Amino acid sequence: MAFRPFDKRDLNTVGDALDIAEDATGNFYKFSTVQWKRHPYEVKTLTSLKEDEVSKHAFALLNKGLMVISKSESRTKNRDFYFICLQDHRILKALRRDNDLTLLPLLVYIFTHELIHIVRFCNFFQRFDVSENEKDKEETVVHATTFDILKNISLPKLDYVLDSYQDHRVCELAVS
Repeated sequence: MAFRPFDKRDLNTVGDALDIAEDATGNFYKFSTVQWKRHPYEVKTLTSLKEDEVSKHAFALLNKGLMVISKSESRTKNRDFYFICLQDHRILKALRRDNDLTLLPLLVYIFTHELIHIVRFCNFFQRFDVSENEKDKEETVVHATTFDILKNISLPKLDYVLDSYQDHRVCELAVS
């Protein structure tokens, strides 16, 4: 079954949402632009995902790889590098299913959530590879932090997204 990827207009919204989420997350953690560079990540959309990066259940998957650093740039040779794998098909399906949901606030929520994971992993607040029970606990912490970061952001329909996840603070986002 072929999944529908984001179109050009959606991709522009992806960029806007990432800017908002990175700014809000950076403000929460008191990050400068330079500090974000210590938390390297890349965003991938459906058209660039490998088969094992496609999910039928999540809005985004977070994968970890290693970035090789030249010896002149760092004392360590390798650094963790994260991939936020957006699941275009799942996000677009949610938008079709719920007329009150719009792309920008949903993506801001998704990106903020994933950026919090990255911050927590890079700063050793949480290990990446943990048991399912620990993943569930991590999801609860990250959803609560996502809410704390976004609750005072003025963005149309963001309140609707936040309200949609208030009861359980664990939605269909996953760390893989």
